[in-house]
Amino acid sequence: MKKLLQLISFIAIPLSLVGCGTIMKTEVETPAASMRQQLAQKLILDFRYYCPTKAANSGCNVPMTQLPKEVAELISTTDLGGVILFADNLESVEQIVTLNHDLQKTSVNSELKLPLFISVDQEGGRVARLPRDKSTAFTGSMSIAATYPLHGLRYARETGKVLGQELVATGFNLNFAPTVDVNINPANPVINVRSFGEDPHIVSELAAAQLDAMQSQELLGTLKHFPGHGDTSVDSHTGLPRVDHDKAKVEQVDLAPFRYAIDLGTAKVIMTAHIQYPELDNTTFVSKTGEVMVKPATMSKKILTDLLRGEMNYQGLVITDALNMKGISHFFDETQAVIETFKAGSDIALMPIAIRSPYDLKKLHDLLDNLEQAVNDGRLDKSEISSSYERIRATKLAMLDGINHSKTLAEKLSNAKQVLATAQAKQLEQELALASLTAIKGTGQLSSDLKKLALLMPDESKCKALENALIAENQDYNVNCINYLTFDEQKLKTHIKNADVFVAGSVTPNQSLAEMGGVEDWPRLKQLSRQSKLQSSQKKEKLNALLKFAKSNNKQTVFVSLRMPYEAPHYAEYSDHMLATFSYNQHRGEDGKLTGAVYQALAKVLSGKEKALGQSPVTINFKR
Repeated sequence: MKKLLQLISFIAIPLSLVGCGTIMKTEVETPAASMRQQLAQKLILDFRYYCPTKAANSGCNVPMTQLPKEVAELISTTDLGGVILFADNLESVEQIVTLNHDLQKTSVNSELKLPLFISVDQEGGRVARLPRDKSTAFTGSMSIAATYPLHGLRYARETGKVLGQELVATGFNLNFAPTVDVNINPANPVINVRSFGEDPHIVSELAAAQLDAMQSQELLGTLKHFPGHGDTSVDSHTGLPRVDHDKAKVEQVDLAPFRYAIDLGTAKVIMTAHIQYPELDNTTFVSKTGEVMVKPATMSKKILTDLLRGEMNYQGLVITDALNMKGISHFFDETQAVIETFKAGSDIALMPIAIRSPYDLKKLHDLLDNLEQAVNDGRLDKSEISSSYERIRATKLAMLDGINHSKTLAEKLSNAKQVLATAQAKQLEQELALASLTAIKGTGQLSSDLKKLALLMPDESKCKALENALIAENQDYNVNCINYLTFDEQKLKTHIKNADVFVAGSVTPNQSLAEMGGVEDWPRLKQLSRQSKLQSSQKKEKLNALLKFAKSNNKQTVFVSLRMPYEAPHYAEYSDHMLATFSYNQHRGEDGKLTGAVYQALAKVLSGKEKALGQSPVTINFKR
């Protein structure tokens, strides 16, 4: 990896200065690229769903888990720059390694023979794409930050190393992590626990440590979302957020983690944010719907070129966030979005078009035709495109040591099975979950004579995961659980009356499109929300009433915040103990039972066997 970083620095920096598309000599010669090939290298597409036999415009929700011949040919004949895979594409170790092996083989069959970027969002915690029962997902960035006062950078480094090892073993070479947004907005619907917290200095240190550890395993990491997504109340998957910080606050808060990693030399890829920052650029554009609007950062040359490359002296790759997100697609058509972000200074456009069936294959050729025309008529600067291509080419050539085409598929499979979800990695996952568990009020430890527990959890899976963990810690526990989806208040009150302890769990804010995958999950997310018998609008009032009911019946009460602990003060009056986990994910273990590191850690604390020693990385305001 040291060679990778040195090569990127050696090649990319002079190219960004000379412009004009000069090709620097490297250790590996590649053919001269046509303008069409250069443009294709600047695209990363998703093949999340693909239906080989579907009619045109008929919709498709079948995951692509094997590489169809026509898709392989499209990638190799166009010299496409890369692909991004989602959880839907990833089923088992064997299947993932095989799919990525076949995808990477398309670069061998291409004219340029440059490695394919095979990318994924594997942040850990809330956003993880590898199957949780086959990999080590950890409990995420904010849980790592909760360990910082006692453990410093230890968990950032160790999780980064494991994430890097597991992704490289399965064939990925580009990870869209870590998130360096500084979460200073309690109402942030999309970042929250994906952030390392509200302190820019701590976010900077932890993110840079995790990034460095990840890249030490021959995996490129990505800092996101530039210039910062931490103070938004709108999800850019569904709308266009705006940040109105003055320049001093932008510098002190939003830009600080990016600048820190750039100055250290560890920042090699940065992802843009679909967010308006009028203090950085108040230039306007006319949207496809006729609205006059401030440009989002993804389309701003002042932000991506003048600020990031000029003032901050960043020399690496700039990639957009997904261009199918409503923060872009609602205002720009597909070709316009790519042209505008290339003009702004992006090297790579992520997910500009959707290919879901053979009828869609022509979309890539059409897009490349349109981009070539934009170069020919001067809307895109030819020298800027060539300089950008050279940055991509240099990065890929530096990655060749990490992509060994001589390894057989059998060798890759054997290696992956030895690397993924090792006992050591799973132990680290469990240690982090426990070390981050934070007592907001009380200790969370129940006296040994309390054996009957009534639980209220967001869904059945979380109920069973906590119930299984509690019984594993103490077989004398008697546990009854009700969940929000099938909420039965009278039944729960009966359980509370018969119990010694009432434990109420809460996930706030609600699940978002980021953890599900993207904007294509919007219908499913709305359906899940409608199915819950305990709606978000009722939750605060109902949970408080139930905690009060438990106290009036002389029961011990425990409130557990399973995501952001900002909500804790609402439930403080009737809670004897309050715990924050910063994570809530579960999966089926080898025995078929639902489990999860968070629930095992909770059970250890509730049973009195361990202490909750984490410290919240965000301020919890109890002044009401």
